[in-house]
Amino acid sequence: MKIFFLFTFSTFFWSPFEQAAASVHYDKILTHSRIRARDQGQNVCALQQVMGTKKKYFSTCRNWYQGAICGKKATVLYECCPGYMKMDGMRGCPAVAPIDHVYGTLGIVGATSTQHYSDISKLRGELEGRGSFTFFAPSSEAWEQLNSEIHRNLIDNVNIELYSALHHHMVNKRMLTKDLKNGMTLVSMYNDQKLLINHYPNGVVTVNCARVIYGNQIATNGVVHVIDRVLTAVGNTIQDFIEVEDDLSSLRAAAITSDVLDILGKPGHYTLFAPTNEAFERLPRGLLERIMGDKVASEALVKFHILNTLQCSEAITGGAAYETLEGNTVEVGCDGESLTVNGVKMVKRKDIVTSNGVIHLIDEVLIPDSAKQVTELGGAQQTTFTDLMIQLGLASSLRPEGQYTLLVPLNGAFSDDTLRMDQRRLKTILQNHIINVKVGLNELYNGQELETIGGKLLRVFLYRTAVCIENSCMVRGSKEGRNGFIHILRQIINPAEKTLHEMLRNDKRFSVFLSLVKAADLDDVLSQPGKWTLFVPTNDAFKGLTDDDKDILIRDKNALRNILLYHLTQGVFIGSGFEPGVTNILKTIQGGKLYLKTVNDTLLINELKSRESDLMATNGVIHVIDKLLYPADLPVGNDQLLTILKKLIKYIQIKFVRGSAFKEIPLTFYKINIIESNVQPIIRKEEPIIKTYTKIIDGRPVEVTEKKVTEERIIQGPEIKYTRITAGGSDNEEKLKKLLEDEAPVRKEQPTRRTQGGTARRRTRLAYP
Repeated sequence: MKIFFLFTFSTFFWSPFEQAAASVHYDKILTHSRIRARDQGQNVCALQQVMGTKKKYFSTCRNWYQGAICGKKATVLYECCPGYMKMDGMRGCPAVAPIDHVYGTLGIVGATSTQHYSDISKLRGELEGRGSFTFFAPSSEAWEQLNSEIHRNLIDNVNIELYSALHHHMVNKRMLTKDLKNGMTLVSMYNDQKLLINHYPNGVVTVNCARVIYGNQIATNGVVHVIDRVLTAVGNTIQDFIEVEDDLSSLRAAAITSDVLDILGKPGHYTLFAPTNEAFERLPRGLLERIMGDKVASEALVKFHILNTLQCSEAITGGAAYETLEGNTVEVGCDGESLTVNGVKMVKRKDIVTSNGVIHLIDEVLIPDSAKQVTELGGAQQTTFTDLMIQLGLASSLRPEGQYTLLVPLNGAFSDDTLRMDQRRLKTILQNHIINVKVGLNELYNGQELETIGGKLLRVFLYRTAVCIENSCMVRGSKEGRNGFIHILRQIINPAEKTLHEMLRNDKRFSVFLSLVKAADLDDVLSQPGKWTLFVPTNDAFKGLTDDDKDILIRDKNALRNILLYHLTQGVFIGSGFEPGVTNILKTIQGGKLYLKTVNDTLLINELKSRESDLMATNGVIHVIDKLLYPADLPVGNDQLLTILKKLIKYIQIKFVRGSAFKEIPLTFYKINIIESNVQPIIRKEEPIIKTYTKIIDGRPVEVTEKKVTEERIIQGPEIKYTRITAGGSDNEEKLKKLLEDEAPVRKEQPTRRTQGGTARRRTRLAYP
């Protein structure tokens, strides 16, 4: 037990201090295999064998706990660890394997075919002689899998061809697996041919993409590593292979057009997923021509098929993402004996080893997002939007050389009612999801305004875990194409058209709440520009409230404002922008706190469900509730008021502290500056200018007549000019006054009456900064 503990401790303690992390992966995986098999006796290793095959692996934790390799079920085997052997009648593998010369070691590790071929090719004497060799010895199964014609040619000429082939598997120095570093190149003993070594994080070691299946069997004159295939000579680069392979002529043309072919002729460790001519022929008509006619797109296309790392098929035991030369990633995995790319079985031929990498032939062309038009970026969950774009003629209006951002709702956002709309209305809706500039996710910021091609301004709201455009928040899946970005949204965007006050005024459900807002002199707060979140109780929340009760509430303006302003918070908070299940604390204008969270896509405010959320206004957002909100820690000191509140609020216990009073909340929180003047203004009027023109209102032309009157008021020197505009030529003073209040930077209040003696009138102006 002490010996086992010491071995385990030393392995884990020293491994971080080995020469390079990449050179000890095999040994680490082997150590894990020992630990998994410790109940079987000493020096036993646990392996996984893919069912229905002879393929065995020292497994990673991921494969071990999944019980599968390349998606296929694997059984557990227990064998002696490399270098150890069983003894009759004893548990585990207590004996050390005998050390012999390389020739004898081939028999010990079961590479009997290689041993036999070494004998008949006259290599035996060298393997038994003096020296320090590394022999990558093909297993007997590897010789059986060798191409029959190549195999026959070797056997027919044992003294030259077979002897040279075996020499190609040898290196003239001893190299253990810890010495076989990822990306290194060894020189074989045949014509100084290259042997490309890869040592992967999952513990797999390959030489020219042949996997080491039994490593580190020490010999007196070297070391033997058993491999799973017979090595063939490597001479050409990837570029050389593409230039002579007839089935890659389309890829060759694309690589030349994009100036990428030369890269594949340079030293490196590349992996090329090479589409065949048939794969190019299956592309949609016109797509290849468009990409090949665009130098940037064609370069992106070709580079998307190239990894800057060498990935042999035998090293892939599960899916992983690899970065391409184009900059984005592809998912490379396996399904049994087949390699997959982005989850699709498309590899026709694998492991064509060259001097600067490996080639896998595929029967599909991989098209990166960067080579696609923005309208081509939508996935299976965005087909409704993209189909409508085509049907309504919007897709064809987006120019390939333009710059766009598409805000694409998921398919489920389009209800049947929406899809049955008049096509003009539907087109307007889609136009509100198209931005005429290219805006990436990392370029969006809170408060940003984006103008659509329909002329609407959309506001951006950023939260801790969400980015929202008006009422709709994004889901993962933003992509950048050749001429724009696509962002995926949960819902259809509803641009704001009215202020909070206008929305309340136009919805009968809120008539009681609006009347209380008016009584509390809060109309201006909800009418002026700002950024508010308003929780609005419907009339149902006021059931049982009599006229007398309402009068009592209105007479106590401080109490009324405290109650109403507990429903208002500064900032625009979209319901779907909150992190699900997490409580968010908002401070209200009243000073109390609201506790918000979303559960199953429902917004809860103080645990009360919002019946309808995210109604967008130009100055904020409304969340509809059916209960009146009240701060639980705010006491009431008036018996009448307490009785009224108990009628309306039954979900909390309202505190009563006799004599307590509500604090006064001045209307300074929305930045109104009060300016007083005792100076009588001097008024000069100019001749009116009358102008007639046609305006489109609700889709119909209407003739409008404007009358412009310029009025100068001189107050202590500075001039303040107003322009009054009246529609239809009316001189109605009330209409003039209303338009003046809406458009002028200064709003006037009714002046006090002139005092006797003709003194100047005192007037108050409210100036909005």
